[in-house]
Amino acid sequence: MARLFSLATISFFFLAFQAVAGSSLPVTRSIGAPVGFGAACAKYKWLCGRMAAQQRNDGAGIALLQKINRAVNLRIIPAEDRPPSHGDVWSLPVAGRGDCEDYALQKMKDLIEAGFPSNRLALSVVIGPHDQNHVVLIARTDGGDFVLDNLTSAVRPWRMTGYTFLATQDFQSRTGWRVTLAGPRAGEFS
Repeated sequence: MARLFSLATISFFFLAFQAVAGSSLPVTRSIGAPVGFGAACAKYKWLCGRMAAQQRNDGAGIALLQKINRAVNLRIIPAEDRPPSHGDVWSLPVAGRGDCEDYALQKMKDLIEAGFPSNRLALSVVIGPHDQNHVVLIARTDGGDFVLDNLTSAVRPWRMTGYTFLATQDFQSRTGWRVTLAGPRAGEFS
């Protein structure tokens, strides 16, 4: 009897995870890109261009997302990458150090180099811990949108992060950004 309960419980949680995971971030109107994005877009062609890639099934795609997320989180040391007087600089990590957008850029670069489709990756500005703006990488799969974050080694469906999503790089028009407004505090900004 206990085994049946365990299987039923596991099945319930798997189905609940699938239901939550199966959603894409909602987007609405266009919005200006965050400060620093334009310079990064000009510097890194892979950030705003379309790169040819191989199609992956979701299982292989999620495994690759987890592998890249963990690897980048382990090899970069968290650090502010600029003096406050110089404005926000979006770049790949320098000397193994970087802030949230540097982690996200490195993950995007590594995923594209590993064959993940560039038009299924987008940066997103969220309200993170301590009510501060935070940048994460969104990976779109057939099973929904997943978040790669420098604050956790877990790759999670966007609804399971606890973040409020404000704006997201356009998956199709990669130089553009769209208003997202999704998550627990989204109503405060509409």
